[in-house]
Amino acid sequence: MAKFKKQDALDYHSQGRPGKIEVIPTKPYSTQRDLTLAYSPGVAEPCLEIEKNQEDAYKYTAKGNLVAVISNGTAVLGLGDIGALASKPVMEGKGLLFKIFADIDVFDIEVDTKNIDEFVNTVKNIACTFGGINLEDIKAPECFEIERRLKEELNIPLMHDDQHGTAIISSAGLLNAVEISGKKMSEVKVVINGAGASANSCAKMYIAVGVKKENILMLDSKGVINKNRTDLDQYKTFFASDNTKVNTLEEAIKGADVFVGLSKGNILTQDMVRSMAKNCIVFALANPTPEISYEEAIAARPDIIIATGRSDHPNQVNNVLGFPFIFRGALDVRATCINEEMKLAAALAIAALAKESVPDYVNLAYGSKNLAFGTEYIIPKPIDNRLISIVSSAVAKAAIDSGVAKRVITDWDAYRTELDNRLGKDNRLIRSLANKAKSNPKRVVFTEADTYKILKAAQLAKDEGIAKPILLGNKERILALMEENQIDMGDTPIIDAWLPEEEARRAEFGDFLWHKQQRRV
Repeated sequence: MAKFKKQDALDYHSQGRPGKIEVIPTKPYSTQRDLTLAYSPGVAEPCLEIEKNQEDAYKYTAKGNLVAVISNGTAVLGLGDIGALASKPVMEGKGLLFKIFADIDVFDIEVDTKNIDEFVNTVKNIACTFGGINLEDIKAPECFEIERRLKEELNIPLMHDDQHGTAIISSAGLLNAVEISGKKMSEVKVVINGAGASANSCAKMYIAVGVKKENILMLDSKGVINKNRTDLDQYKTFFASDNTKVNTLEEAIKGADVFVGLSKGNILTQDMVRSMAKNCIVFALANPTPEISYEEAIAARPDIIIATGRSDHPNQVNNVLGFPFIFRGALDVRATCINEEMKLAAALAIAALAKESVPDYVNLAYGSKNLAFGTEYIIPKPIDNRLISIVSSAVAKAAIDSGVAKRVITDWDAYRTELDNRLGKDNRLIRSLANKAKSNPKRVVFTEADTYKILKAAQLAKDEGIAKPILLGNKERILALMEENQIDMGDTPIIDAWLPEEEARRAEFGDFLWHKQQRRV
């Protein structure tokens, strides 16, 4: 995690134009005619069309690519109840992430009320402005009721990211971690420390990906949530365990396969980690201080798979892997909601991407030689440009298949190309060249394939389908590099010209090259 001083953060937000976002015109405005079309009297024409057909708002306005990030500031990450106005820098930051990762425009809206009815009515009354609504940093249990009521009354994509974002990303990580540990989702025992909005949604998503409800123990600040407790609300009661013999975290975690922390820092000890089952999984997601530090967890158990919410350690569970692309897919098919099928599709797509070869620009950004699926790479990195096409298309397809989409996509290759193109001109150029190569992949000889960079380039070319590599170099070193860096090249030919069995081909190619290099008379 990058270190900074308090003044650095204040300067970042205040210098130049204050804040982090602005509105930029998308149409010409330099002539009198432009202004006449943009406002009066030309603007009347689209207004009248929308009056006749509400769906035309998607055609004539920015509604279809506009999301509201709405909060009352009652549960701001790491800061608590700081009030609506104080939460504005966070909401602007969320808008920035929407834009840079998924090209979605955002208005941040801070609603200064803690009253559920007032909040719901405010959002309802402005909802027609937007293509989607991202609820943010609203405390539990009010957030459950607010989201439920708004989902019932609105017909646009809506999601409380604090609940569902962490659930989606951590579920993707859990699927891969359980696979790596050699266990089965239906058999793992999960301890969730924390019983707020995020914990509630995480537990439900874990059940959706295969964890059995009876194998989940949830704890709040008073201990294990079980059926002996008389102080539980309806949301906690749903997860009340029949196991009334354990009450503390220390008792609950003994023999557990998975620990998920959604609480506060430094509450999980090394002894507690040592008491967990073999090949244990720890998701210490409290921010900025995890329930146990990465270093302490690794020191306690060499067989551990650990994820945190921090960027300075492997396996960061970061909501930015989900929400921009979930809304992108939902907006593109004009979904009337974000349902469970769409959230599950996002989780499965993110989990699958972690198993793909990692592009060099991602390795470079994280100072890694070769990130590869394994204990230290169970979820993709946020800067992986493939997220937008893979996750958004999965969400869009799930919306269509589940019957909540108003727009149907038939050409998925074209849609994925459209998504890739949103990332900028440089990406469009590279993508167009790659697509041309994919249409008729050629055999390409990669000389010096016994060096890591060349071997990695060959792997990416093969995985992307843009070429059929032939590896030229010392076979023993190539195979060793593949094993060391977990590079799978399948049945790709390897030619070691200095092996005895290659003598005839070496002589043939040598003669061919010699003739090609002679002077022409």
